Amino acid sequence: MKWTELPEQPCLIARSVAILGDRWTMLVLRDAFAGLRRFDQFQESLGISRTIVADRLNLLVEEGVLEKRPYQQHPPRYEYRLTSKGLDLYPILLAIFDWGRRYYPIEAGLPIIHTHKNCGHDFAPVTTCSHCGDPVTAHDVTARRGPGLYS
Repeated sequence: MKWTELPEQPCLIARSVAILGDRWTMLVLRDAFAGLRRFDQFQESLGISRTIVADRLNLLVEEGVLEKRPYQQHPPRYEYRLTSKGLDLYPILLAIFDWGRRYYPIEAGLPIIHTHKNCGHDFAPVTTCSHCGDPVTAHDVTARRGPGLYS
């Protein structure tokens, strides 16, 4: 399978990886969730070429994950804001952060501590069943073919 064929696969992971699967896109999203909005902020934070930053931002705008809003007319300048589609990626970033916390810890401690606004407690993300609320791990799930596999 070629990279360009991923969006056509009857696999939701393949379709998602086609958008999110390169080494810089998730870091652009990390920075967007941290409040970065402007091109130069992304470029400075990531320390990568302007071309790569532009490519990733443009892809995320094309896919509706970010929206581009003008903040200056002369010369035209834009900021990038997460859309509802982009905000829905937050659990994925939390899960990657938690996986990194467990398997690639930083000796000095966590670089970021997440606090739940409603209860005021620091937390680690947990995946739960949408029906019963129990925590879910790979050992607690079976997967079966769905109708979209055959379309």
